[in-house]
Amino acid sequence: MKHTIKQIGVVLFFGVLVAVMNACSKSSDEKKETIPSDNVKVTTFAGSGSEGSADGTGTAASFNLPSDITSDGTNFYVADHANFLIRKIVIASAVVTTFAGSGERGGYADGTGTGASFGILNGMTSDGTNLYVTTGENVIRKIVIASAVVTTFAGTRSYSGSTDDDNGTAASFNSPQGITNDGTNLYVADKNNHAIRKIVISSGAVTTIAGTGDDGCTDGTGTSARFTFPMDITNDGTNLYVADAWCGKIRKIVIASGVVTTLAGSGLPGSVDGTGTAASFDTPTAITSDGSNLYVSDESSDKIRKIVIASGEVTTIAGTGDAGCTDGTGTVASFADPAGMTIEGTNLYIADYICHAIRKIEL
Repeated sequence: MKHTIKQIGVVLFFGVLVAVMNACSKSSDEKKETIPSDNVKVTTFAGSGSEGSADGTGTAASFNLPSDITSDGTNFYVADHANFLIRKIVIASAVVTTFAGSGERGGYADGTGTGASFGILNGMTSDGTNLYVTTGENVIRKIVIASAVVTTFAGTRSYSGSTDDDNGTAASFNSPQGITNDGTNLYVADKNNHAIRKIVISSGAVTTIAGTGDDGCTDGTGTSARFTFPMDITNDGTNLYVADAWCGKIRKIVIASGVVTTLAGSGLPGSVDGTGTAASFDTPTAITSDGSNLYVSDESSDKIRKIVIASGEVTTIAGTGDAGCTDGTGTVASFADPAGMTIEGTNLYIADYICHAIRKIEL
């Protein structure tokens, strides 16, 4: 995960002020949709706010730079980046336990539960039966949820490359980050290859579906399009959406055709609300979807942004714009390098990296 200098300008204040004034003139039904920053409640769901690896309930537990979070509908699973652990949180009770990983720094071993070990943990996704985790060793690990058995699913350990292969472990990646699935395939934001990779779950076959391998921000089809350090990816079943961090854009990929377009973001660093390319982001590093909207962790502005998929309208739903770990309502709350996120029910859960916590936003 990259951390950049925050760039907060006067334009942010006026952008948010105008958005609120315009929305206030609309009906109450429209307000619920267009001014979520006035309505959303931000709380700390789990994590004491201090680095640690203690199991416990809610804020009695501790994390160390959590980088991503996913759900199987009953439990959350957290990539506890600097603890080298996969943590499990029961959604109903917020009870936190260690699900997999020995905690050994630099470790790498397949095994069961705490008998396995991980190096750097980046992103993760769940298909309800398994977890798939991207790691700093350039591999994708698979964890069977029922048994906590950990295996290497794709990639060649510690080898950086961009090789496609029908045999998953013969393929290579270069700093794989965010990962999503549609039940049949995994899609990986292969950061340093500036590419989006596809892994067939049933066979492990790896292919490159978008990106030339060279950095850039060019729209196009498949491997004629360019990305610059794509950090995360989500899908709505028809399209993929990529947090293209250094392009400062949210890119859209039609799964059926591989056509890549820019859904939102001017490409200039900022946190201006607006529609499509009139809006700006400052290092968008994580993204998730509820089917109608996208939610983005805008890391360097310490804000959570919302994009209406149908229109490309971008608003700020939470975050003051200054780094902090304060709970509150909408733009009164603060985050510190917000990272991976997931939707569960009508709530958004965020791995708040520097806050060492899992934050909850009631949408």
